[in-house]
Amino acid sequence: MTKYVVSGYIGFDNFGDEAIAKVLTDKLKSEGAEKITLISSNPEKTAKLHGVDSCPMLKFFNPLKEADVLISGGGSLLQDVTSLKSLIYYLGIIYSALFLRKKVIIFSQGIGPINSKIGQILTKIALKNCKEISVRDKKSQELLKSWKIDSKLVKDPIFDLDLPQKNKKGVVGIQLRNYPTLSKGFLKSLAEEIIKRFPDKKIEIFSFQDSLDLSVCEEFGMILRKLAPESNIQVLSGLSIKDVFERVSDLEYMVGMRFHANVVAIKSGVKTLAINYDIKVKKLADEFNLPIIELGAKDFSNEFDKLIG
Repeated sequence: MTKYVVSGYIGFDNFGDEAIAKVLTDKLKSEGAEKITLISSNPEKTAKLHGVDSCPMLKFFNPLKEADVLISGGGSLLQDVTSLKSLIYYLGIIYSALFLRKKVIIFSQGIGPINSKIGQILTKIALKNCKEISVRDKKSQELLKSWKIDSKLVKDPIFDLDLPQKNKKGVVGIQLRNYPTLSKGFLKSLAEEIIKRFPDKKIEIFSFQDSLDLSVCEEFGMILRKLAPESNIQVLSGLSIKDVFERVSDLEYMVGMRFHANVVAIKSGVKTLAINYDIKVKKLADEFNLPIIELGAKDFSNEFDKLIG
């Protein structure tokens, strides 16, 4: 019987990371794990949601002492684009586990970008001492190969789920998140293209993490309603993991900004157009040959032509 500690972006009500945590904990339970502890920003909610133990983000050392294995992932934990502080935090958990002589597994991560020299050095040392490393894209694997670190290329854990393939109901999904370079001009141009291309279709706007997504989703909904007051437009927030899977599987089209909005759409057989705000979205679009919009663009005609086919 094995005791696990799982480190990830858990407890922040982010759909993608909570879905990964669910996939991982379900897998460990099915394999007979003796104990699973998720490191979380909201331990009480996390424990209830996933049916496992949970500890606060800065109180992981004692659970690690009692564990056999640390699993770090999935997602994009080892990068310093968000902040160097974030990278140091997740590396700190890995180094603590290595100090305690625990087995460390890097699970289905997207590695990088890591721009700081200190970040690169610390990440290389940590990963060279991990027992197993799996990455979710070729560029991450190539980066590790350049560091002389072996890794296994796997799909994002959401791709392992058996998601429903439904008869599409003619609904267009839009998924947005706040981002510094996401401008009002971009939103207006995107809204105009949506109304032009889908004048008679229902439009559902998805918030995947309300603290970051909901305000821009509501703003986009208002822009659409001004352009087409008679349109059927709904902003969806506070969705459970199951809710997201069910609603996305009903869509005919998805225009998605977040990585996992596009992953769930692809897996559900939905025609997908990505919005490039992060290298992980660009990697996914390249892998699945998705049309992709740049945040600085104003004309999306070619991309929507490819989406609609």
